[in-house]
Amino acid sequence: MKGMRFIPTRTHGMVDYLVGVVLIAAPWIFRFNDVASAKWVAIVVGLLMLGQALMTNYELGVVPLVPMHLHLMMDSAIGIFLIASPWIFGFSDDRLNAWLPHVIVGIGELGFAAMTTPWPADEADLRRERRLAGAR
Repeated sequence: MKGMRFIPTRTHGMVDYLVGVVLIAAPWIFRFNDVASAKWVAIVVGLLMLGQALMTNYELGVVPLVPMHLHLMMDSAIGIFLIASPWIFGFSDDRLNAWLPHVIVGIGELGFAAMTTPWPADEADLRRERRLAGAR
């Protein structure tokens, strides 16, 4: 699996911020703002992603409290949640534009988490990651 992890943490961070903002705007971009459950799932998950990005120990984190390893596990959980959310919150029978963005972003989150290296390239971030992850 190590050979599959080729996305650097800096790139992952850029995508985190982009996807967080897109999720918050998705109800209006994809015109499902009238489907309350779909709208609020997208907005809340987008806000959570932005918060997680701000607190992750990588090049674009502001308050590096969350180890990248944990961040990637949380991304996987977010991906699974987004994929399941249309059925959990009852909007799977709504229009395609209401549930499909959740499923697509969820699949993307899972794939991106699986392909991102958990070790930051920046030396200070790498030392902090080893300390946060308990590795020596």
